[in-house]
Amino acid sequence: MLAFILRRMLQAVVVMVTVAFIAFLLFQYVGDPVVFLLGQDARPEQIRELRSALGLDQPFFVQFWHFLGNAVQGEFGLSLRQGAKVSRLIAERFPATLELALIAALLALLVGVPMGVYAALRRGSFGSQLFMTLSLLGVSLPTFLIGILLILVFSVTLGWFPSFGRGQTVQVGWWGTGLATRDGWHHIVLPSITLAIFQLTLIMRLVRAEMLEVLRTDYIKFARARGLSNRAIHFGHALKNTMVPVMTITGLQLGQLIAFAIITETVFQWPGMGLLFIQAVTFADIPVMACYLCLIALIFVAINLVVDLLYFVVDPRLRVAAAGGH
Repeated sequence: MLAFILRRMLQAVVVMVTVAFIAFLLFQYVGDPVVFLLGQDARPEQIRELRSALGLDQPFFVQFWHFLGNAVQGEFGLSLRQGAKVSRLIAERFPATLELALIAALLALLVGVPMGVYAALRRGSFGSQLFMTLSLLGVSLPTFLIGILLILVFSVTLGWFPSFGRGQTVQVGWWGTGLATRDGWHHIVLPSITLAIFQLTLIMRLVRAEMLEVLRTDYIKFARARGLSNRAIHFGHALKNTMVPVMTITGLQLGQLIAFAIITETVFQWPGMGLLFIQAVTFADIPVMACYLCLIALIFVAINLVVDLLYFVVDPRLRVAAAGGH
């Protein structure tokens, strides 16, 4: 177990250093931060002084070493557009993105897993066919179109939910949350549904396929031969083994929800990291882009590590193989 963890940790370090190097290249090849800070009319001596102050006149790998050291401390300099520390801007936006992603992931699991189980156990029924048709629509429709349709129906036509913003928030320590207010929940409904639909359909189809595969295995046939009830077979044996790959995919999807909430946040003007990143791309705000890239990579690496450990705990075959030295 310890060797497994150390190996995964080493892989995580290699991935993060690689991503940090790619983020550092943004400073080298995507515009000149000195020009952004001083403007096009700056005098040559001003440019030289600022480059020296920022350490941009040092060799390439010396600059990268300093960038890596600052990145480990969470420091990425000042935003070229807003003039504030990038770490503060990200810290202000991170709660909104994380809450949106968690609600969407929870919604996708709570709805997708039962739908997948029903589609597998009632294969050929009208409900199963309906779920499969809806899943095709969920996979096919682009996220921005789903968001616009939801706004049109539930905000413009019916007036049930607001179409933009995060609503009222309260401070819980350093964390600004909208989940502690009714207005916050009111605002998060449409964005979370928009973000969850693709993940929901993916989970539903995965659960259905995995459960059909498990139901064809020999140990399920032996369980039927022993006289176990369908309920015990379906939910005590089949569903438990079905959830092993589903758990892996769900963990990875959480990282994708955080990383790719950009479109949803843009459509609903949700004040999260995705909207901040879009604004940074528009204004070539390289420090914000670099910080976002490193943070998303860290989230993916951390989630992958947790999923691998859970997979190791849930699947006894991995523990047996590790004990045997394989």
